[in-house]
Amino acid sequence: MSHWKEMNKEELEKQYSPSCWSHRMDKDAVVEAHIKEIAKAPALLIYFHGGYWQLLSKDLSGFMVPPLVKAGAIVVAVEYSLAPKGNMDLIVSQVRHSVAFIVQQYSALSGVYLCGHSAGAHLGAMVLCTDWAEFGISPDIKGALLVSGIYDLCPIVHTSANDPLQMTEGDALRNSPLQFVNTMKRQGGNCEIVVSVAQHDSDEFKKQSQEYYQDINDEQSWPWRSNKLRRGRYC
Repeated sequence: MSHWKEMNKEELEKQYSPSCWSHRMDKDAVVEAHIKEIAKAPALLIYFHGGYWQLLSKDLSGFMVPPLVKAGAIVVAVEYSLAPKGNMDLIVSQVRHSVAFIVQQYSALSGVYLCGHSAGAHLGAMVLCTDWAEFGISPDIKGALLVSGIYDLCPIVHTSANDPLQMTEGDALRNSPLQFVNTMKRQGGNCEIVVSVAQHDSDEFKKQSQEYYQDINDEQSWPWRSNKLRRGRYC
């Protein structure tokens, strides 16, 4: 992953500025267009919004609720403290506690699905590698859809996106899903993980998604074998 260190500041900024990638609209319209998009999923869906950990909210994520509820799903959009009020450690902790609380509230359901976009995909990936023993629960996470996620935060430290976050290299490593793939695998479970990127995402975003997908599907790194290996798809 160290290839990004060879980029100059302008190129690094471009690679990690999602609002600049659209070929169809001005960068200021990208976030607004994202809010209008919609996805469908069954059962209990927990959604983590994007916005580089500093924009958007659970309320804006409410656009997806009516059609999903109409289709029979239970939808929960998770809120977290946006930077600079919240740092990365706090944000990840809040999301994990939120999932634990939600799972306890809907304990009668047979399974949970996660969905996140951009920063929300990062948070979803961090949820997948949570040590649930710390929370006294064992959630049955059956699926996760991670869209345009960031799985190695180290490059972000050197971009303007880090201005409100103020992450150090240590903060970035501690909160990078790519560092904890083996932790996720040791927990086992029957969870299908779909890793997805958009057509016009930057090469760096696509590379991160490909590397995360490859790591979660590297069976040689699994410490055990069973008929319930996590599966992954990349699209």
